[in-house]
Amino acid sequence: MTKSSLPRHILLRHSRPDVSRSSFRNIIIARSITSTPFHCAPSSSTPRQSTQSQSTSTSTSTSASTFSTINESEISHFSKLSSQWWDESGEFKLLHRMNPVRIEYIRQKVALNASPPDSEGEVEWTFETRHRDLERETSKGTGLWLDGMRCLDVGCGGGLLSESLARLGGKVIGVDASSSNIKIALTHSQQDPTLSKKIDQGTLEFRHSSAEVLRDNGEQFDVVCAMEVLEHVDQPNEFMKCLGEMVKPGGHLIISTISRTPLSQLLTLTLAEDVLKLVTPGTHTYKKFVKPEELRRFIYSDMGGFETWYQNSDASDIRKDEVGETRGIIYDPLKGVWRLWNGVQGSFWKGLGEGCNYMFHARKRL
Repeated sequence: MTKSSLPRHILLRHSRPDVSRSSFRNIIIARSITSTPFHCAPSSSTPRQSTQSQSTSTSTSTSASTFSTINESEISHFSKLSSQWWDESGEFKLLHRMNPVRIEYIRQKVALNASPPDSEGEVEWTFETRHRDLERETSKGTGLWLDGMRCLDVGCGGGLLSESLARLGGKVIGVDASSSNIKIALTHSQQDPTLSKKIDQGTLEFRHSSAEVLRDNGEQFDVVCAMEVLEHVDQPNEFMKCLGEMVKPGGHLIISTISRTPLSQLLTLTLAEDVLKLVTPGTHTYKKFVKPEELRRFIYSDMGGFETWYQNSDASDIRKDEVGETRGIIYDPLKGVWRLWNGVQGSFWKGLGEGCNYMFHARKRL
């Protein structure tokens, strides 16, 4: 195996056992249950973004291991924000506005490109059926385009993404380290008759658990999502490996996170937290942000590369040591909406769009 491509300051985070509450307001110690030579420092996280926990859930589950380094007092502290999850003008308003863009990106990757890159993928053309070509194309990604697919939402928070995936036909499991987040997610979903029925049928489930517990129990999914989580875990390398192991052959790994650039420091920390107070100060830690190229190279070097994941079929296929696609998400403050950023692979324009928030997608080989 080649040397990990994640920067040393991300991999080598040394634990500090005596960290005061005032010094690190948003600490959640969330370390992988898998033994590793890397030691990690406490991380900043909101309840939505805490992804590691002991094995407990709304439904009874078991695990091969109950190892956890979660700081329960910090979990309790940040769980106090749980009541604001469905306040569209509150602490999580930017996530509410981002959710449609997340869904659109997932739709483009899962529904509009349903055939694997190296498959035929097209219906055989005939004179008798040629008039249906446009119909077939326009029907892609409409209706219940996740019908029958098993989806995982890691760090589900109040269930914002999970509810959307369930409404699109997915069989969804949302997991979060905060029990109060799970209660909020369950309570809110039960208020919708359609979602309540899905909960009763077992096609929508919220668990107070962690990705590692599901992985150790042998769970696998067609779509694995981790939105705004990677920048809050203590061991991003082990966390990514855990997510990858839960993707079924032919399945999709989809992530949204923040790049480590002066632009992201200005927008995410200085403006959003310190000046405008749109997000609780201390929520993010700049050194824990991961650049798009670091993430793509890590999937290549440490998660099987092109033997495990498909190579992109677009212009980005020129990359020989990077797996997956990244695409920027930008916020338009004038209209109050998020947008997916376009740009030619390798261009300055595309790099600029990925300078702060971005999406990542990779598909596992069959």
